[in-house]
Amino acid sequence: MQLDILTTLNAERAARRAAIVVTHVPSGQQRLVKAAEINKDPLRAVLAEHLRSGKSGMEETAEGEVFLTVYVPAPQLVITGAVHISQVLAPVGKLLGYDVTIVDPRTAFASIERFPDVKVIAEWPDKALPSLNVDHYTAFVALTHDPKIDDPALIHALARDCFYIGALGSRKTHARRVERLKQQGLSDAAIARIHAPIGLDINAATPAEIAVAIMAQITQRLREEAEAEAAPAPIKAVS
Repeated sequence: MQLDILTTLNAERAARRAAIVVTHVPSGQQRLVKAAEINKDPLRAVLAEHLRSGKSGMEETAEGEVFLTVYVPAPQLVITGAVHISQVLAPVGKLLGYDVTIVDPRTAFASIERFPDVKVIAEWPDKALPSLNVDHYTAFVALTHDPKIDDPALIHALARDCFYIGALGSRKTHARRVERLKQQGLSDAAIARIHAPIGLDINAATPAEIAVAIMAQITQRLREEAEAEAAPAPIKAVS
């Protein structure tokens, strides 16, 4: 790989931005296509498909045979609230390939014994979250029912372009949450990004069922986001 391509690729990966290295097989020539620039590339349709799947592979194109090496940041799932739902949601998230972190200052709940094989941070969100690099490839879930924990966590997530943000609670609970967030200066558009009540509507009743509903909604949003990013740009009419 050429040094300039490698340097740019490393910068994109460090910033947790997706990119694809296109290798023209007959000539060995390479170019780097950043995710934000796919719509400008002649191979945008095939690049978009590989970005959606996150898989590298060989393709026959108008340019000839090319190998596409796809670099997509690992998704992470950040959960505030070391509760019963989290005990199911965390292992399911890991099973689906997410880097999972539990944040809860209540040390009686946030323990390795209750969450084996998962990163647990027993700190308040304002101290725990900055080091987690919450970003566009992050699913953020607030489950404590405690405004002192969930509200600042949600504000942090909303400021960092997470692909999914959800919060546990009934419609009445969320209405009160909305008023508090507005008092903190958040706009209606920002607050509308919060999925609440959280999870797909599958009539979930138990903590395990709620966890499944949440993970299903996260998966749905992840795929919708990938398709939106990869969709071809509309062609402007020329007058």
